[in-house]
Amino acid sequence: MRRPDEAAPTARTIDDLDELIPACRACPRLVAWREEVARTKRAAFRDQDYWGRPVPGFGPADAPLAIVGLAPAAHGGNRTGRMFTGDPSGDVLFSALHEVGLSSRPHSTGRDDGTRLIGVRITAPVRCAPPANKPTPAERDECAPWLVREVQLLRPTLRAVVVLGGFGWSALLPVLDVAGWRIPRPRPAFGHGARVELPAKGAGEPLVLFGSYHVSQRNVQTKLLTPEMLRDVLLQAKTAAGLG
Repeated sequence: MRRPDEAAPTARTIDDLDELIPACRACPRLVAWREEVARTKRAAFRDQDYWGRPVPGFGPADAPLAIVGLAPAAHGGNRTGRMFTGDPSGDVLFSALHEVGLSSRPHSTGRDDGTRLIGVRITAPVRCAPPANKPTPAERDECAPWLVREVQLLRPTLRAVVVLGGFGWSALLPVLDVAGWRIPRPRPAFGHGARVELPAKGAGEPLVLFGSYHVSQRNVQTKLLTPEMLRDVLLQAKTAAGLG
């Protein structure tokens, strides 16, 4: 398997990219962890076959809105093969997406559950489940070409992005720079409710960037992020993307 910086640019479509990503083995620590989790499993899922590979994005290839998280959860995306699917964080996100009209169902339980995203694509800067949910900067950088290519392919229709958490925010800004938008100096700081308009470099539409606290169990349980707070950001982004 070629490294991400060699393989990602060869994808001509989102479907091409989604086929390439699961074959990646560029980061030894992440490969070992995701495969160990898939072998040992959680007791509640012992009868299930874990995905145990890098997880591609989920949602239409012409989405005007993107949601960027952190990385797949060990027993969520790493089990189901779909972003924010099969774990409590995904339950929070998909419930909110359904309430604001961006998902056909309020739950995402598996790749074949019939859930359909409406005008939104969910992705992440790191495609493998990391130990303790903490990818290293080197792993983030190694994985970046996948997100760069995904954003480049979405660029004709992409008008807004919601970033869940500071890690995703920091990882996404250089990606957007490469993909064709101007990043202000000093770089905009992450915060819940942050809103930044990024002009295009040359021809093209501007992009509106929104920040939200991550939908992690800790943030939700401590009420750092409430369902109302998340819905408010999603509604703003939906409007900015021209979806309502």
